[in-house]
Amino acid sequence: MTNIPIGEVLKEKGYITGEQLSAALEIHRRSGKRVGDVLVEMGLVTERQILSAMAQKMNLQILSLETCPVDIEAVRRIPRTLADKYCAIAVSQANQRLTVVIDDPLKFYGIEDIRQLTGMTVDTALAERREIEHAIDVYYSEIEARRAASAVAADPLPDVAQAIREIEEGDETPVIKLLSSLLLHGYNVGASDIHIEPMETETRIRLRIDGMLLPYLETDRGLHPALVARIKILSNLDIAEKRSPQDGHFKTRVDGVEMNLRTSVVPSMFGEKVVLRYLNSSAPVVNARQFGMNEKNYQKFQRMLQNPNGIIYLTGPTGSGKTTTLYFALEELVRRPVNISTIEDPVERHIRGVTQMQVNPLAGLTFDSGLRALLRQDPDIIMVGETRDSETASISVRSAITGHLVLSTLHTNDALSTIVRLEDMGVEPFLVANSVVGLVAQRLVRRICPHCKEAYQPAEQERALFGTPPERLYRGKGCPACSQTGYRGRIAVHEVVAVDREMRRMITSRRPIEDLYAYAREQQGFTNLVEEACGLALEGVTTAEELTKLTYYVD
Repeated sequence: MTNIPIGEVLKEKGYITGEQLSAALEIHRRSGKRVGDVLVEMGLVTERQILSAMAQKMNLQILSLETCPVDIEAVRRIPRTLADKYCAIAVSQANQRLTVVIDDPLKFYGIEDIRQLTGMTVDTALAERREIEHAIDVYYSEIEARRAASAVAADPLPDVAQAIREIEEGDETPVIKLLSSLLLHGYNVGASDIHIEPMETETRIRLRIDGMLLPYLETDRGLHPALVARIKILSNLDIAEKRSPQDGHFKTRVDGVEMNLRTSVVPSMFGEKVVLRYLNSSAPVVNARQFGMNEKNYQKFQRMLQNPNGIIYLTGPTGSGKTTTLYFALEELVRRPVNISTIEDPVERHIRGVTQMQVNPLAGLTFDSGLRALLRQDPDIIMVGETRDSETASISVRSAITGHLVLSTLHTNDALSTIVRLEDMGVEPFLVANSVVGLVAQRLVRRICPHCKEAYQPAEQERALFGTPPERLYRGKGCPACSQTGYRGRIAVHEVVAVDREMRRMITSRRPIEDLYAYAREQQGFTNLVEEACGLALEGVTTAEELTKLTYYVD
């Protein structure tokens, strides 16, 4: 083994001076920290520069774990404890040679431990520590989930009642391990939902990632009742009830990760189907400072939030990010000297300084009764998680008229359809006109994977989606980073309408919705969801395929 001083290598490459190296070495001697870590902390070099210098010196390759193919069987060669200890992960194997990605090529003892454990020749490549740690979380959670599923399949639970008793007692049964592994893997890969679906001969498990349901695992049909029972116990649902839908939620901790999930159970032909939704998603929001909005829509939304009273509605289908946008707004509003209260089903994210109340129909706490109670709490701002019925709509409107700022969500296809929906719910036009101050419609479209993005000449059908037919559009070819889908992550598109004095007059006089849109376009610079998405497609952010999903709703 040859000890290569990292400081000297960096000085040789011109990244640091001799004086800077001396200062770093002094800190190294006092603290015991690695010289490379000290230099990064001092802000003299980046981790990438260290990797680049060492790769050139030792003739090693730098890999991106986001894009390079990873052989799960190679990953299995190294135990998780060893992978964590040395920040190393195996990515491929062939002819008794194991390729291991590591963050520091000078971890000679770690490489030797891996060689002795596997009995294979170890070839090393380099990657940044955060990449390796994330890859370890993703791939080892998948291995654990598949191992748990195999353990259940090997012991097919002949006595379901006994299995359920064991689960109720909290034993570490294969089913408990399987669910924990599924939850952890779903969290690590950024899934929004887990679907557990009973089929005729097997149980199918799928993950919703970036809005698309992707197949993940098929397990033995015999485990399904016990798996559902475990979920029901966690969610405080009735285990014996199998004929009626049930909803609930639970919090759990898996490998130090706190998770908050909403549960939906419905009966189906072959058993109960379960959908678990992550409520505390850690997925980053693009342009989070602006709630994911472009500058024009953000400024309009900000002016709405300055109103001392009135209602702001966020609209869109389930899973369009409405509640996330509301939470961003609340996090900004809570900085003001105001009393903010919410009524939600369920509370998806806790916000310091906000009084949050959860709907509980069994105890008689519904949206309308909870809203009445909140009005006696001297609120300045109220957030109603969802306007589901005429009673809630009526109380919200009257709250806005009596001096409160109300934020709520509604299921409509576009912004101004909210006016029609409220009237259908029995709210008089003059009340709608005098209470609503702003309308925001929101959708999520998938982003093109940056690793496999390519330009192409669109077909006539795709060109027809645009006002001015483009000569070039973009798509993802598919790569390991995006699981061959061509997409990675999502971005929100919005339509934002401010209800000003003239629009109030038009609503009161029951003018057609087309007239309202024409006014918003002429006087407010309004652009609809399709137009916003067209701009993103032309910029290469999303695809024409995603655009067609919006035209179905808005055209």
